[in-house]
Amino acid sequence: MKKSELLGARKQWSGFTLIEMSIVMFIISLLILIILPNIGKQRDNARGVGNQALGDVVQTQADLYRNETDKEVVTLEDLKGSGYLNEKQYNEAKKAKIKVEVEK
Repeated sequence: MKKSELLGARKQWSGFTLIEMSIVMFIISLLILIILPNIGKQRDNARGVGNQALGDVVQTQADLYRNETDKEVVTLEDLKGSGYLNEKQYNEAKKAKIKVEVEK
């Protein structure tokens, strides 16, 4: 092998150019712009589904309470005091402003 061939092999660079890095950063930025708004929507959707499920639990417990006590009007405090709702369910229901519906 000639000496000039060995020197030529050493001059090859291995790495990324500034343009390649800029393109990668641009693609990552686009992906972030697409993903972040969807995360917020999914969080709101999950919160709504959770509140709906909690509302169903509260209403079911209120119906059970009415069947056992023959009371017409039931409050969240009645359900909590009688053990139909635990402390966490009570606090979440108050926070979500869930109301007990009157049985028809």
